[in-house]
Amino acid sequence: MTTTPTDTAKISVRRVRKTFDLKNSEFVALESVSLDIADNEFVTVVGPSGCGKSTLMNILAGLETPTSGHAVVDGKDVRGPGPERGVIFQQYALFPWLTVRKNIEFGLKVAGLRAAERRQRAEYFIHMVGLDQFADALPKMLSGGMKQRCAIARAYAVNPSILLMDEPFGALDALTRVTLQEQLLGTWSREKRTVMFITHDVDEAVFLANRVVVMAARPGRIYDIVDVDLPFPRTEEVRLSPEFGELRNRVWHSVYHQTPGVAAGHASS
Repeated sequence: MTTTPTDTAKISVRRVRKTFDLKNSEFVALESVSLDIADNEFVTVVGPSGCGKSTLMNILAGLETPTSGHAVVDGKDVRGPGPERGVIFQQYALFPWLTVRKNIEFGLKVAGLRAAERRQRAEYFIHMVGLDQFADALPKMLSGGMKQRCAIARAYAVNPSILLMDEPFGALDALTRVTLQEQLLGTWSREKRTVMFITHDVDEAVFLANRVVVMAARPGRIYDIVDVDLPFPRTEEVRLSPEFGELRNRVWHSVYHQTPGVAAGHASS
């Protein structure tokens, strides 16, 4: 189930199957998953627990290898992590002994950029995520939302063309979560990246996306794809609109009222 021709896709997943060996059996995490994501598209992935969302992201990040099938980025098979793919997890994964600025500069230092250039790029992205007053603070001095903004700035600083985000706002309170959703979309609209964003939150999935991919479990597979034809910028007015409510209800129904073993017949194509 895809909506973008393979030859124009930034990310292409083809008939991916992923199994894990358990003690006395084989667990099928993904079964025949195919999906195309276009350049600069924002795609969210939502589904019940155990549907393979994170496994799919880990395959695209190069952290897992498919049992069969192909994961392709920019026309090349994914064979491991790469600088064109920035990965942001729910856990902030910041170096606790480094300041915000030094955390953001870390990947640039590994890439061999000179100190002056590292500093210039770090300052730009510190300002972009609104952490100017905390540039010299250690992570322990930051709130959860600030830590996640730092992680996002660090991912952007190395200039990846793709952002893979695995429930990055899942541990945050509701107000901080809404604020970061709006800030993320603002950053995406300015910087433009191809984004795959995993979430358990249906409202979040609809609010952020150009398309919502709904997955089903046992085995993990694509159940439905919903086009989100809502205007940008996404504001509180958009979130409260009847159109948003209709899309939210459709995605909610696809997630929580799935027919076992059958894809939704009304998936976009």
